[in-house]
Amino acid sequence: MMRRAAICAVVVWCCVGSAAYADGPGVGAPSIAALGDSAISGEAGRWAGNTNGSSSRVDALGSTAYWDTPTGEAIRGCHRSKSAEVYIGIQAVNLACSGARTTTSAGGSDFKPGIDFYSDSSGRVGQARALQQYASSHNVKAVVLLIGANNYGFADIVQACVTDWLTSPSWWPNYCQDDSGIRARFTNARITAETANVRTAILNVHTAMANAGYGDDQWTLLVQTYSSPIPNGAGFRYPQTGFTRQTIGGCGVWNRDADWANRTVVTTFNSTAVNAAAQSGLSNVEILDMTNALAGHRLCENTVGLLEEKGVATWQTPGAVDKSEWVSQIRTVTTLFPPYQLQEDGHPSYWGQLALRNCLRLAYNDGATRAGTCTPAGGGLNGSGEPMMTLR
Repeated sequence: MMRRAAICAVVVWCCVGSAAYADGPGVGAPSIAALGDSAISGEAGRWAGNTNGSSSRVDALGSTAYWDTPTGEAIRGCHRSKSAEVYIGIQAVNLACSGARTTTSAGGSDFKPGIDFYSDSSGRVGQARALQQYASSHNVKAVVLLIGANNYGFADIVQACVTDWLTSPSWWPNYCQDDSGIRARFTNARITAETANVRTAILNVHTAMANAGYGDDQWTLLVQTYSSPIPNGAGFRYPQTGFTRQTIGGCGVWNRDADWANRTVVTTFNSTAVNAAAQSGLSNVEILDMTNALAGHRLCENTVGLLEEKGVATWQTPGAVDKSEWVSQIRTVTTLFPPYQLQEDGHPSYWGQLALRNCLRLAYNDGATRAGTCTPAGGGLNGSGEPMMTLR
C-alpha cells in the first residue's frame, strides 16, 4: 500500500499542513475527492475560450496546467488540471483520469485507472483503491464521481461524426448516428450492460469508503452527469454547408447529428449514471445534474464566439468569460497544432471547469451536501473568479 506521505507528494493540493497526516473519518479538516474520467479530471482546463490566433490569448494555466506533482503528471495523460472542479476551497484530491473507464486499463505505458481496486507491483492502483488510501488519512465528507462516457466510446463517437461531416456533401450527408458501429453502442443490451458497469463503480466507491472506516452517515457520494458540449443544430453560428464550421469553429458536425448527440448520446450517458445510482441501493447518493451547465457557452453556439469574433484581446480581458466558449475546439489537421493536444477536444475548458466547480461548491453546501440541477446564472464572475451558476 502506498504510504500516506507518498500520496501527498503525488497530489500536491491534497495536504494542508502536518495535521493532514493525523486526520481520518470524522477527524480534522473536511475534504472532498473526485473520481472519474476526463470530464472531471480537468481535461482542456488550460484553455480559457477558443481562438484561431495565438494560443497565448487563451492560455490561462501555461505548460504546467496538468502537473499534479512538482515535476509533472503522476500518471501520464490523466490531465488533472489546476482548474479541475474539485478544488472548491477545502482539502481536495483529484483521482480522476482522462480516458478512464469503469475498470482499469493497464496495457503498456498507457495506464488508465478505473473505478476499481486494481493494484500492481509498480505501485499503480485503481481509483477506488486510491480513494481508500486517501480517505484513511483524511476526513472525506464528499466524493464526486463522473464515469461512463468512455465505456460507450466517447472519443470514437466524436471522431465518427466529424469524419462523416468532412467527407460527405451537404446534398448527400452521411450521418454518424446511423453508422452501424455507432448504433451498436446504444442498443438496449449495451445500455443495460454499461449501467451495470457504472453501478459496480458506484458500489466500489462505497466499499472503498467503508474499508477506510466510514459509515454511510459520514459522507455523501455525488454522482455527476455529463454536460452537453455542443448546441442543437439550430444553435450553431456557422452553416453546415462549406467547411467553416470545422476550419474556423472546430465543430464539424451535421445539424441532425448535433440534435442526435444531445438527444441520444448525452441523454444515454446521463441516464446510465442516474439509473446506476438508483440500482446501487445506497442511501447516501445524490445526483448532481450538469447537463445544461454550459448552455449558452457551448462549442460553436451562436450566443458566444472565438475571441477574435467577439473583439476580445485575451482571456483576461474584462467580460471575456461572458463572450467566450467554455468548451475546447475539436481540432483536426486544420486546427491541431502545439501546444494544443488532441485529447483536449470537446471538453469543458478553463471557464467550463470553473463553472462546474461553482456548481460542485453549491452542491457541497458547506458539508450539507445536496442534489440539484446546475445552470448558468446570467453572466459575470463570483468572488472566486468562477462563472456565476445556479443550483436548483
